[in-house]
Parts: sequence; structure tokens; C-alpha cells
Amino acid sequence: MLALLHTSPVHVAVFDRLRDEDHPGLRLRHVVAGELLERARVEGPAAVADAVRARVREAVDAGARAVLCTCSTIGRVAEAAAAEAGVPVLRVDRPMARAAVAAGPRVVVLAALESTLGPTVALIDEEAGRARRSVDVRTVPVEGAWERFEAGDEAGYVRRVAHAADEVTGADVIVLAQASMAPAAPLTTTPVPVLSSPRPGLAAAVTAARL
Repeated sequence: MLALLHTSPVHVAVFDRLRDEDHPGLRLRHVVAGELLERARVEGPAAVADAVRARVREAVDAGARAVLCTCSTIGRVAEAAAAEAGVPVLRVDRPMARAAVAAGPRVVVLAALESTLGPTVALIDEEAGRARRSVDVRTVPVEGAWERFEAGDEAGYVRRVAHAADEVTGADVIVLAQASMAPAAPLTTTPVPVLSSPRPGLAAAVTAARL
């Protein structure tokens, strides 16, 4: 069984669909803890480290063989919980960051939440260091998008993200920093590759759980 730690309930349907498309028969356990993101936005990701570890332990006690954190803001503290968990704990955006580094040196990161930008840039820099590549990372906050997401206007949210992606110039690759932004990728018209995290992140977690 693979456990997924979410900070929004909207991710449950997204990952269930990906499971059905790519990994039929896989058992998923969804853990939704919106308060983790709310607190991390105000106090910083380190403030929720103990709470994240507790959620991971609960998932492992319930039989999870791996845990995937689908929130980019708290991804680093989730990965750190692996030391105590005894099972792999992955962040959903690491495979995407690795692919972005491979795509070219000019990386543009889009995020609807300011709190996601720092962790995502740090992750891309980390992957660039591992690959011994040099990258130039630019960040673009998508103004007004998160307000639409919180209001339940998912269509308006993804349209704003797609429009922001289409406005990007001088990039080799565009990274959609949050898993919730993934539906915007097929709406873009830019010739620049647009990467999102759910599908590659889930695939990596499935491999870890099976190992």
C-alpha cells in the first residue's frame, strides 16, 4: 500500500485517476491535512516538521510501504521524516525537478503560492548539483490564481496558470510548482515544455513502494 500525504482534498481524485490509468490495482491511502500548509505558509515549513512526522508514522502503522507528499511547500520536511519512518518518504516534485534540469539551463518556475517558490527553487538547485549542471532559475508568481483555487473555481485557477505559462519567454522549460497546477499544462500553447509533478511523482513512489 502507498500512502499519499495531501494538504488539499482536491488531490485525492487526481491521484486516484492517475492510479487507475497507470497503476491499476494499486492500493492508495489518502491522508489529507490542510492545516499543515496553512501553518507552513505563516510560520515556515520547519514549523510543521513534527506534525508531518506524526502523519507519516500513522500511515506506516496503517501498512504503508512508502509515503508520497504531494505538497511542494512541505516536501523537504516530509523527505526528512524517512529517517524515522523506516520506509521511503518521497516528495512529488523531485522527479519533475530532475527532468527540468535535464531539459536545459533556463528554468522558469510558476507557482500560485509564494511559499512554494523557495522550496521548489532549492529542489531544482539540488538536482542541478547532483547532475553537475548549471541552471538559471526564474520564479513567476501567478497573481490571483490561489484566490480562485480557495474559492473552488478550479477552471479559473488553471486558466490563470496556463495564461501565465504562455506569457513566459526566454526559457528552456517551465515548471508548475504545485501539483494542483497540473491540469493547466494541456491548456498551454507555448512551445516551451511545461512540466507538472503528479504523474512522475506517483510513478517514483510506486517504484519505491514495490522495492
